[in-house]
Amino acid sequence: MAQVSMTVRMDSQLKQNFDALCSRMGMSVNTAINIFANAVVRTRSIPFMINANPTEVEDPALREFRDFRNMVAASDRPELTLDEINEEIRLAREERAARKNAAL
Repeated sequence: MAQVSMTVRMDSQLKQNFDALCSRMGMSVNTAINIFANAVVRTRSIPFMINANPTEVEDPALREFRDFRNMVAASDRPELTLDEINEEIRLAREERAARKNAAL
């Protein structure tokens, strides 16, 4: 695999703190950046929450979704595959249809 270089601009104090922290963890800044990039590609998300304006009132439904996502991420429950999720949806639809038919 071909290696390419990348330039990142940051505040000098931030760089100094980042360098020191990476060093204490036994890795270079380059390694830390590569770990971050691999995590983003693997999970297809930023591995931490980013808020545009934390003082804005958050949509309650979005807050519930984020709370649920954080709860699942913190649990030791295995992640479901797409096929397992689709099967759960199929079963829920069957149950709903059966309840509807029973009520008729």
